[in-house]
Amino acid sequence: MSTADAERVVVGRIGRAHGIKGEVSVEPRTDEPERRFAAGNALITRAPGGSAVSGVVPAQLTVDGTRTHQGRLLVRFAEIADRTSAEAVRGVWLEVAVDAAEQPDDADEYYDHQLVGLRVEDTSGTTLGVVTEVQHSGAQDLLHLDVDGRVVLFPFVSALVPVVDVAGGRIVIDDRPGLLTMDDERD
Repeated sequence: MSTADAERVVVGRIGRAHGIKGEVSVEPRTDEPERRFAAGNALITRAPGGSAVSGVVPAQLTVDGTRTHQGRLLVRFAEIADRTSAEAVRGVWLEVAVDAAEQPDDADEYYDHQLVGLRVEDTSGTTLGVVTEVQHSGAQDLLHLDVDGRVVLFPFVSALVPVVDVAGGRIVIDDRPGLLTMDDERD
């Protein structure tokens, strides 16, 4: 796969340090944690907020091993040897490069690059804007929508986004007052 044909997919976010030997908790953002966090896999790092990682955080981390502890995924990375290093990577996003043509195994999953550029419609079919970015946060994912030149953050949850039609180039949102439009903007 060439770099030009690759897209990045978020697979997890590093949480707290666990113990003194560099182990960290990871919040998986994939339905395939056993595949993405298999020993030997190299994961690309991205600082919180999408900025470049600092010199303290390696550009990639190699999985050395995983285990589950009290329902949390704990990961050892080859580049993190102690608690101080583990604390320095807290909040870092973990990504993998996938071929732009690759599709997720589950029909209800989408890679970010599949959503960016989709037309946004309301439940009556009126075009509202376009998806410009997908933001992964601790609580839920947010869609960045360009609506008449303004950026609107919209929760990417099934109750509010009932239809994702990648082949048709659109998503349908079920707006609620205060999310996309204000009460006084509605008819």
